[in-house]
Amino acid sequence: MALMPVAEALEAVLDGAAALGTEMVALDDACHRVLARDIAALRSQPPSAMSAMDGYAVRASDVAEVPTRLRVIGEIAAGRPFAGALGPGEALRIFTGGVVPDGADAVVIQEDTTAENGTVVVHVSVRAGRHVRVAGVDFREGDVLLRAGRRLSDRDLSLAAAMNHPALPVSRRPKLAIFATGDELVMPGTTPGPGQIVYSNGYALRALARSEGAEVVDLGLVGDTVEATVAAVRSARAAGADILVSTGGASVGDHDVVQQALEAEAVTMAFWKIAMRPGKPMMHGRLGAMRVLGLPGNPVSSYVCAFLFMAPLIRALSGRSDVRHMAEQAVLGADLPANDQRHDYLRARLASGADGRQIATPVLQQDSSLLAKLSEAGALILRPPLAPPAKAGSPCDILKLPL
Repeated sequence: MALMPVAEALEAVLDGAAALGTEMVALDDACHRVLARDIAALRSQPPSAMSAMDGYAVRASDVAEVPTRLRVIGEIAAGRPFAGALGPGEALRIFTGGVVPDGADAVVIQEDTTAENGTVVVHVSVRAGRHVRVAGVDFREGDVLLRAGRRLSDRDLSLAAAMNHPALPVSRRPKLAIFATGDELVMPGTTPGPGQIVYSNGYALRALARSEGAEVVDLGLVGDTVEATVAAVRSARAAGADILVSTGGASVGDHDVVQQALEAEAVTMAFWKIAMRPGKPMMHGRLGAMRVLGLPGNPVSSYVCAFLFMAPLIRALSGRSDVRHMAEQAVLGADLPANDQRHDYLRARLASGADGRQIATPVLQQDSSLLAKLSEAGALILRPPLAPPAKAGSPCDILKLPL
């Protein structure tokens, strides 16, 4: 099978991916969930004209010439409106959030007045509407303020509450199962024996999946046999996984058994090699409704493939409107040679130039096993196939990595 271009591979991964269903969740549980339908305000905010300051509710025409003395006929606090109306020559003591009474059209702030024996002397004139929040200035009943496909922020929850929604309809979280193959792998905290290495890939992949909104099922380490790998695939199906991610065993060596196991389980394969660096030995297929991503074993390759393909797939199955990563422009901090036939994703450090532009400087070593270099990178520089040499200072496209 020929190497598949990156864009075609992403289209294959995302083909038909859509939200998996809807559930209602309380506001306290809705942060970072994806809104399943448009949400309209159930009330206007504020519902009535309200004071924006502590002071006195007045008629602007009464304070056109100052100083002037007005008779204070009562007090208005938040939640305790005045029952009557304000007449000529009168004022009402009002506090922030108090409902502006009928007859008043402005508020004089407390600092510009002097209270004297049931009256108030106003020293500064105000125009109509001064320090008054008019009804509906924030939003009006029926306004659609939160759209389907939005990943809800903490501020969105406050808005939804003000709109009078105690719960919101959100898309179901995709369930992602993950396992790693490799007889050489041991868990962190143990002492590796001869030829063994400490397992690291899963920690970044699980964290990335959770940060994108997936529910994660960790199937652990799997031995380098077809039988053990088949058992892991079946465990993922039994767990109801929407996405199965494997890491390792996706190459072409005699001990790389993931493809054999997937084919044994009748997974329909879309591709198993991509024209990209790092990450050429990546597989994708489907087993019924479950989507399968076979990631490389090298830790940098594994992470870059997960960032480029797994994260958008999770977003699509979550119903998000922002599925694909958006490239940003930067300038190169170092010269780059011409590229070959594969799409390069160079790990790079980010800095800000004196002119405010982002400077992306490739790390010196781009080997796909170097986690320390991946950790210090803040972005990937995108180098399309057959890109010509590029000088430091020339523009480049980048994808920022998650913080």
